[in-house]
Amino acid sequence: MREALIALVIFLCLVAAAFASMAIWPTLPAKHRDDDTNTVVRLTANLFGVMTSLMLGLMINSARNTYESIDRNVHAYATEMILLDRSLRQYGPETDVVRQPFGIYVQRVTGQDSPTHETPIDANRLSEHLLIEIGNRLSALIPADDAHSALLQDARQHLQKVTELRWVLIEQSESTIPVALIVMLVAWLVLIFAGFGFRAPRNAITIGTYVVSAAMIAGAIYLIFDMDLAFSGPIQISTAPLERALAELQR
Repeated sequence: MREALIALVIFLCLVAAAFASMAIWPTLPAKHRDDDTNTVVRLTANLFGVMTSLMLGLMINSARNTYESIDRNVHAYATEMILLDRSLRQYGPETDVVRQPFGIYVQRVTGQDSPTHETPIDANRLSEHLLIEIGNRLSALIPADDAHSALLQDARQHLQKVTELRWVLIEQSESTIPVALIVMLVAWLVLIFAGFGFRAPRNAITIGTYVVSAAMIAGAIYLIFDMDLAFSGPIQISTAPLERALAELQR
């Protein structure tokens, strides 16, 4: 919702800048409407156009890196869950008391047992309590021999990794694009559209071009913001790895 609102504000600012420039130009004194002034304005708009292109490129690269990093961590998160369950199964029926809360935890992660429709990596108290309970039940197990001791150690390591990855994903669920960068980008785009509107002819083609261009730019920025927030919006991290992990647990 926040990303859509920002995109809408950007669209309105760009259209307003172009239309305001078109409306103000005829009222300016003659010395401010000559060819030399128009040339300076166009060159300045081109300069900011290059800077804006570089800025958008950096933002796209940053959002893509964030998205790919979260995707890798989600796959690692699901893998550690499967490996933890395998270690518990190999240990024997004594671990059923551990697998029961672990199964509930994985169901909450995939959203299948969450009445509030939480995100897959939501920092909620019940999920944290389940992990603590799983750890306590693991600590209560007493291995009968060296083989069981090794399996118990593996299970503890996988549980520790699951806990670490959970908090990593929680931290990565927030936006990484600074607000100051957004403000600067919008300011540059406003100057560009104002420069394009300077001395532009007033006809339907020009107005339509400005509106469509502003909408396309606002849409592109919206997609960048949406990719930067990987657990919401149209571009989301797939929960398929977590669902496969749950299917393995229920097999």
